[in-house]
Amino acid sequence: MARTASYDRDAALDAAMVLFWTKGYHATSLKDLEATLSMKPGSIYAAFQSKEALFRATLDRYAKRMTSELEALISSSASPLSAMQAHLRGLADLAPCDRPSTACMLVKSLLEVPQESELRAFITGHLDRVEQVIGAALVEARDKGELPKDCDTGRLARRVQTYIFGLKVQAQRETDPERMRDLCSDLAEEIGRMTVA
Repeated sequence: MARTASYDRDAALDAAMVLFWTKGYHATSLKDLEATLSMKPGSIYAAFQSKEALFRATLDRYAKRMTSELEALISSSASPLSAMQAHLRGLADLAPCDRPSTACMLVKSLLEVPQESELRAFITGHLDRVEQVIGAALVEARDKGELPKDCDTGRLARRVQTYIFGLKVQAQRETDPERMRDLCSDLAEEIGRMTVA
């Protein structure tokens, strides 16, 4: 008869995600995980195999939430370009108080892991997925006539992704909400100026 897990996997992953997002992969110790998850080392390894496997699972969770939110915003908008602009403007409302950091967990993790490693490739794979979601929205915008027919949507997707992650870093240091709103609005308007007249 199979044993049922004596822990809530979703709650454990959320707690571990917050811990890794706050402290980083290397600075998070097994003792930290024990305390945060209220699990003994043997239970952690039985549930998640290894610290790296647990870290990967939290990155999967984080990335899935981020892409799902972005896809939902795009699909609920009649204009893919307007959805991208709304997303950029919405970053003005990032508040450090309701998350470990306004900075993207994927970007923070990317900066921490070695250049040539499987973990880095895993993280960049998630970042590539975000870029693909943005790129697909921009292709749709071009097909709908919102962008010039000769628009390089791949290049523009990389720019928009850079704006998104850059704004998340800026939110970490910006203390003036008005300046943050202005910056988000400026970048959203820049994208809007590419529309077909």
